[in-house]
Amino acid sequence: MSRLALALIVPLALPFAASAETLKLYTSQPNEDAQKTVDAFQAAYPDITVDWVRDGTTQLMTRMAAEMEAGAGQPDVLLIADTVTLEGLAKEGKLAAYASPEAEGFFDPSLFSPKGYYYSTKLITTGIVYNTGAKDVPASWADLERPEYKGLVASPSPLYSGAAMIHLATLTNDPALGWKHYEALAANETRAEGGNGGVFKAVASGEKPYGVLVDYMALRAKAEGSPVDFVFPSEGVTYVTEPVAIMEGAANRDAAEAFVDFVLSEEGQQLVSDMGYIPARNDVPSPEGFPARDSLKLMPFDPAKALADTESNKARFSEVFGVQ
Repeated sequence: MSRLALALIVPLALPFAASAETLKLYTSQPNEDAQKTVDAFQAAYPDITVDWVRDGTTQLMTRMAAEMEAGAGQPDVLLIADTVTLEGLAKEGKLAAYASPEAEGFFDPSLFSPKGYYYSTKLITTGIVYNTGAKDVPASWADLERPEYKGLVASPSPLYSGAAMIHLATLTNDPALGWKHYEALAANETRAEGGNGGVFKAVASGEKPYGVLVDYMALRAKAEGSPVDFVFPSEGVTYVTEPVAIMEGAANRDAAEAFVDFVLSEEGQQLVSDMGYIPARNDVPSPEGFPARDSLKLMPFDPAKALADTESNKARFSEVFGVQ
């Protein structure tokens, strides 16, 4: 083939190469879940490559702030643990509004930003786990205040766990529970420290018969034969939702919108269920052993108020439980 023919052929490949996009994603999903999410998205959008970073939400926010301050760029999309963090970013003008067509008709209005700054992708509820050898089975949050539960309950600390902080913000704003619930728990010698993993180990081993825990840890372990079961309390459940959001000024806006649409789509939500979580979307069934999405009683939660109350809630919790 002549050099002239080669020169004519080579430029033809350039438009295709230039059309390929690289999406920068920051996520706090567990590594295995993050890889599954990225693989499924790239299978649906083969012309988009995902460059992803995984860490805890707090660590990701610290990294992102440092990178932006240094002029080192920013992620296009965030897929992180909670709406409170995203509410803070939206308030600072760092999130882009996007009206995803996938959001119509199936989301509980409390699960997304009215202005389209973020959308929940799943429900990770907090309820009560108990060891199957325990004498009693609690039915409500208030039951944990009863004398027969004294010294027998483990709970994650809101000073350590984001889900526990949202749990606290929700329950302390409930008229029937409020801060008096936490004061009663402290008086009842409830152990509130560390994260959800420590609570599960304490209950599964029988060290503590009861615990405040996220649903999937208990329900997956139960299915695998662990001596635990789970209660969805009568007052309702608190929840985190692993929301997705597009950063304001995202360099790859089209790819970012495609990612949001994918994780909210039927296919993306089925992936959530296959991973062992309750989908945010009503028309996708929950995993085996989990309650149906529309059967859950979600306690009212205001991310903006929770954001505003975070520091005062931490201080009051520390005072009530005598911890730092």
